[in-house]
Amino acid sequence: MDFLHNFIFGVYPYIATTVFLLGSWIRFDHEQYTWKSDSSQLLSKSGMRFASNFFHYGVLGLFLGHVAGLLTPHAVFLALGVSDMAHQWLAIVAGTLFGGACLLGAVVLWLRRLANTRVRAASRWMDINILGWLALTAAAGLFTIPFSIQHANAGNAETMIRLANWVQSILYLHPDPSLVKEVDPAYKFHMFLGMSVFLFFPFTRLVHIWSAPFGYLARAYQIVRAKRVH
Repeated sequence: MDFLHNFIFGVYPYIATTVFLLGSWIRFDHEQYTWKSDSSQLLSKSGMRFASNFFHYGVLGLFLGHVAGLLTPHAVFLALGVSDMAHQWLAIVAGTLFGGACLLGAVVLWLRRLANTRVRAASRWMDINILGWLALTAAAGLFTIPFSIQHANAGNAETMIRLANWVQSILYLHPDPSLVKEVDPAYKFHMFLGMSVFLFFPFTRLVHIWSAPFGYLARAYQIVRAKRVH
């Protein structure tokens, strides 16, 4: 069991990251015609806007929340006046809101891919599978919330600090799987699912995230003139 634990939390993150980066580059270089979101809105608009908005806002909130919460050094939070308990409750509330939105949107989109005949015919198997995997990952994350609430009520932020220290040990290239050895299995399951998303990323429609038009937010105004008919 020690070998499996050390592999998953000491080696697997680097395998997933390597496939994520190298696979994305190879796909962009060799298969640019597949580098797209493969939107199915033209095939069926039923429930699309509702589910898509919930899913995308949820994923964005979760990603930014995980980055800020796990990659920011503990000393920085303390210097900013954010106590461990405040940090813990902020993570619980944000995780519940964004995780719930992501799960709801992902499940509706997944069922739509399965049940809508036109959308199913135009979907690749990985389109369906990645939505199911993201929904499972979000559900596993929500399943950790009761454990986090229990820790917060006991005034114990050790698990949160251990998770952050483990992520930073991976980032700084000195992996320390022992940091998460004693955390609840629910967290470990969620972490494994989350790392696997990066492993699957280059082979799915998620690659369109790399091409997100961030410049659109700062674009110049467009001048629109009505055509006069004489």
